[in-house]
Amino acid sequence: MKRIVLARVIAFAFTLFAVQTSFAQVQIGIRGGANWGFASKPDFLGSLTPNLHPSPGPTGAIFLDIPVSDRVSFRPEVAYVQKGFVVKEGLDINLGGFTLPLGARIAYQSQTIEIPLLAKINLSDGAVQPYLIAGPAVSYALDGRVRTRATALITTQPIDVDVNYGNMLSRWDVGAVGGLGLSMDAGVGKFFIEGRYTHGFTRQVQVPVININARNRGVAVSLGYSFPIGGY
Repeated sequence: MKRIVLARVIAFAFTLFAVQTSFAQVQIGIRGGANWGFASKPDFLGSLTPNLHPSPGPTGAIFLDIPVSDRVSFRPEVAYVQKGFVVKEGLDINLGGFTLPLGARIAYQSQTIEIPLLAKINLSDGAVQPYLIAGPAVSYALDGRVRTRATALITTQPIDVDVNYGNMLSRWDVGAVGGLGLSMDAGVGKFFIEGRYTHGFTRQVQVPVININARNRGVAVSLGYSFPIGGY
């Protein structure tokens, strides 16, 4: 059922694109950058579990920018995002005047396809344009892994374990995206820099009886370029 919903969302986006391509200034673009994924920590766990730190990874997308009015446009995207979080644990061992630090870094990383359906609002006219973006997003985890590194005097090679999605771990996530950007005229198109925050609403761990409120979060920074379709 969720795959049918995702297919309908994509079909709607491209149908709207087909209707709008007769208007000037319809743009196609790409962006790429870094995403710092993290997760909300269930309150009831408190100090029983370690803190969850951001996990850096790549992100990129192809998108359309379809004008709705002079200042507002519709921006559907097909994006790749590496999501996840990092757990860091360590202690120091005193060896008779010599301190040996021991630690471990455990990173959960999921390779995700995300479909944001965004409204873009230009805040001014001119060669340099600040803008806002906001809207819903649906994502699907293609695969995932847990990467572990141990540290002492040296850092070990990473050990990867594949994640088995199924009854307990959800591949799907429904969330919201909000962000700020700055675009600059460059030839026939526009260069832009953009920052965004993604807030997931779907519980990622499904355990009977216990409500584990672990949800995806992410902060991303991207650079990109867009240009008019058909060269006009």
